[in-house]
Amino acid sequence: MTTSTSLDALYDPASVAVVGASDNPEKWGYWLAAGALTGRDRRAVHLVNQRGGHLRGEPFRPALSALETPPEHVVVAVPPQQVRPVVQEGLATGARCFTVITSGTTEERSLADLVTARGARLLGPNCMGIVDTSSQLRLSWGDFPTGGLGLVSQSGNLALEIGRHLQRAGAGFSRFVSLGNQRDIDAADALESLIAHGPTRAIAAYVEDFRDGRRLAEVLAAAHAAGKPVLLLTVGRSAASGRAAASHTGALVSPHATVAAVCRDAGALLLDSAGELVDTALHLMSPTPSLVRSRPRPPRHETPTVPGREQAGAATPPRPHRIAVIGDSGGQGALAADSFAACGFDVPALSPATVDALGTHLPPGAGRANPVDLAGAGERDLATYARVAEALLGSGDADTVVLTGYFGDYASANPAQEKRECEIAHALADAAHAAGRPLLVHTMARDTAALTVLRQRGVPVHERVEQAATALAGAVRLAATTPCLPQERTTPPAAYEVEDGGYERVRELLASYGVAFPTAEFVTDADAAVEAAYRTGYPLVLKAMGLAHKTEAGGVALHLADEAALRAAFARMREATGAERYAVEAMATPPYARELIIGVRRDAAFGPVVMVGAGGVTAELHADTALAPAPLTPARARALLLELRHAPLLTGWRGAPAVHLEAAAAAICAVAQAAADHPELTDLEVNPLLVHPGGAIALDAHGVPAR
Repeated sequence: MTTSTSLDALYDPASVAVVGASDNPEKWGYWLAAGALTGRDRRAVHLVNQRGGHLRGEPFRPALSALETPPEHVVVAVPPQQVRPVVQEGLATGARCFTVITSGTTEERSLADLVTARGARLLGPNCMGIVDTSSQLRLSWGDFPTGGLGLVSQSGNLALEIGRHLQRAGAGFSRFVSLGNQRDIDAADALESLIAHGPTRAIAAYVEDFRDGRRLAEVLAAAHAAGKPVLLLTVGRSAASGRAAASHTGALVSPHATVAAVCRDAGALLLDSAGELVDTALHLMSPTPSLVRSRPRPPRHETPTVPGREQAGAATPPRPHRIAVIGDSGGQGALAADSFAACGFDVPALSPATVDALGTHLPPGAGRANPVDLAGAGERDLATYARVAEALLGSGDADTVVLTGYFGDYASANPAQEKRECEIAHALADAAHAAGRPLLVHTMARDTAALTVLRQRGVPVHERVEQAATALAGAVRLAATTPCLPQERTTPPAAYEVEDGGYERVRELLASYGVAFPTAEFVTDADAAVEAAYRTGYPLVLKAMGLAHKTEAGGVALHLADEAALRAAFARMREATGAERYAVEAMATPPYARELIIGVRRDAAFGPVVMVGAGGVTAELHADTALAPAPLTPARARALLLELRHAPLLTGWRGAPAVHLEAAAAAICAVAQAAADHPELTDLEVNPLLVHPGGAIALDAHGVPAR
C-alpha cells in the first residue's frame, strides 16, 4: 500500500496562521480564528487580516511575512483571487500545510502542484476545515464533540449532522477532515492517517469522488487489519445511471453496487444514512466486550454442500448471532424479537436451565421464554432489570442481550428514583462486562441520568428498536468480514488489442483465456452458411453479428434442424437486421443446464469490476447479481455464485444434479482477467454462460470499446 506523505502538520502543527481572520461572527474567518485560539496552550496561533483588528486579545497581523515565527499550517479564508498569493507567501515563509476554505478558486490543479512541488500538503480547496480533538486543533465552523470516531467527509453539513447524533448519544469525534475538492489530500490519505491514530476507535467516511479507488480499497483493508472498523456513506443508489446501457452489464452494475462490492471485499461497511452510521459506530466503539465472530443468519443457499463437489477442509459456516430479549411488556418484547429476526438474527428458545434461573427473579405468570416478559417486576424492584440481564448474559444461550421498553424513564415520573435507577444502570453495565457479551438498550426515555450512565459505561442506547437491530446487524457483519482484494496478474497479458466488441473478436479473446465456446464458423451469405453447417452439424444456431442485444433485434435463430430451416432463418435475419456477417454455431443443449451472465465493467475509480448473475434474455429482469473487484481467485468466484438468490438451482434443486461450480468459477476468472488485461474495453460480457453438471460453455459474448 502506498504510504502518504506525513500529515503531522495538518493534525498537530507547532503553529497555525488563519489568513482572513475576522472579529465578525457572521464570517467564516471568525469561527476559524476562534477555533484556532482554543489550542493556543498547545501551539502558537497567528491571526492575519491586512485591515487589522483583534480577537480575544490576539492582534491581527497584516500578512504572513509580518509574523515573528513562520507558521507550519496556514488556513486560507480569503476571496478566490487572493488564494494563490497567500499560498505563495506561505510557502516563502516555510509553511508545510495549507487548508483552503475558499471555494471558486481558479486553476485548482496548478495550486496543488505549486504546494506539493515544495514538499507541502494541501487540504481542499472548498473544504470546511480540520478538527483534531486530541491535539486541540479546531479549524472549522460548527461544534465537534470529543470522542472516538474519526470522520472524513466531502460534505460539511453531513459532518455536522453526524456530530449532533454523536453528541446526543454521549459520543464524539477524534478527528474530522473536510476533503473539499481533494486536489492533494484525498480520502485515501485522510483515512490512512486515522489507522495509526490512537484516539480513533472507529472510522467513518462520506465520499462522492473516489479518485484512486484501488488505493482506497487497500487503505480500507489496512484499517480492517489494524482493528479500525470503517463505515462508509456514498451516493448513487438510484437506478438511473444504468439506463440506456450498451450491455446487460452496464444496466446491472451501478456505481453504488460497485462501491458496495469494494467495501465488502476490503472489509468496510457501506451504510445508507448518517443515523445508521452513528448507531453502528456506537456499537463498534463501545468498551463493552467485542462482538463474537458470528453473523446474522445467511440465506440457506449461501454455504451449501454440493453433492460430489465438497471442498476439502471447507470451514464450517458460522452459526447465526443469537439474541435474547428482555421486555417491560409482552408487546414491546415481541416487536423487538421480530425486528432482530427481520435483520437475520436468531432469537432462540432458552435452555431449561436458563428458564429455571429466570424463575427465581420473576413473578408467576411472567414470560420466561425468549423474549422474556418482566410482567411488572421491574416496577416493583428496579434491581430485577439487572438480575434478569445478568442471568441471560451469563447463560450461554445468547450472544447479545437486548433490553427494550421503559428502563431509564422511571425518574422522569418520580425524581426520587433517579439515584436508584442510576445504580441499576451501573449494574447492567457491570453484568455486560463480567459476562463478556454486549448489552443493548432500547428505551422510550431520552437524556435521563440513567441513560447517561449507560452511555458513559459503553452500553449503546437507542430510541427505536429497529435502529438497534440494524446497527447490530452492521457491526456483526463487519466483525465477520475477511478482506479479499483483487489478485493482480503475475504473468504478461496478451500482446494484442481487441479492435471491436463484436462476438467474433471477443470470442477469440476469451477462448485464449480458456473459456469454452461451441464450434462455429463466420459467414457472409446463405450459401456459405449452408457449407459451414455441414461441418458444424445440425441442429445449429444462426446469429447476426454487430448487435449488442441480438435476441431483441431478431438476430438469433435456435434449433435449426436442416438446410431449409437455415436458409429461411438467414433470409428473415438479414431482412430484420441488415447484418453483413453471421455465425453458424453448434447448438449446445446439455441436460440440467442453467444460464449465467458474467460481465466486467471498468469503473473510473475502482478499475474492472466483475459481475455474475442469473443470465439469458431475462438477466435484467431478474437482476440477481453479485459483484467483486477483478481479477479474482477461483474460490472468490465460487463464493460469488453462492451469493445469488438462485444459487439453489446451481447446487441441486429438488433432486436435480448440481452444476459444475468449479468450471463456472474458472470461466468467471477468465473473463475477469481478460477484462483486466484489456483496458480498451469498458465492458466485457458473456451471456449466457451455460453451466451444467459436466462443465460450462459460453454461448455469446460482447464487448464495449472505450471511446
